[in-house]
Amino acid sequence: MTDERRATRDRILLATLPHVAFDGWTRKALTVGVADAGLSPDMALRAFPDGIPELVDHFADWADRRMLAELERRGAAAMRIRDRVTTGVRARLEVLAAHREAVRRLLAFLALPPNAPLAARLLWRTVDAMWYAAGDNATDFNYYTKRGLLAAVYTTTVLCWLADSSEEFADTWAFLDRRIADVMKVPAYKARLKEALGRLPRPSRLLRRAR
Repeated sequence: MTDERRATRDRILLATLPHVAFDGWTRKALTVGVADAGLSPDMALRAFPDGIPELVDHFADWADRRMLAELERRGAAAMRIRDRVTTGVRARLEVLAAHREAVRRLLAFLALPPNAPLAARLLWRTVDAMWYAAGDNATDFNYYTKRGLLAAVYTTTVLCWLADSSEEFADTWAFLDRRIADVMKVPAYKARLKEALGRLPRPSRLLRRAR
């Protein structure tokens, strides 16, 4: 995708988001957004030929790009991994703070059965971006484990954030810290389990003793 096309799509998206808060992720919201962006009506189809699912996909991509830019601005590379991951989740939600109602409507849209594959793909793409930004280059089974765990953390944190009425979302950030702490315990649990299994007698020895 060219920078010019991405910029046009960003422009339409940002003009559409205020209408999504009232009309949901619908063609109506997109049409009004295109008009507010000062573009011709046919631009809705030209920019998003696959309609609302493509607009939703672009919203997720826009939020991911903004999140990564925030991580770089905040010097995430110098942080320990736990803080990088926490900052990634927090930065993405802070990017979305101005569009909280649109996010609420998005969850309702993605909860529809036909949109389940889209929801899974967007969530995976986001947590994958967070882990790579945290410096994770795993290619073994840990690749899936880490992303699966972070997907659960991110999803529950979003739900907490949408319901949070505390000042500056203090309750959400406390919730996030607790969930990240739980995730970081997993490698230790795995190491202990592996050590415990290593101390067990081999099945062949048990068979010899039973004879």
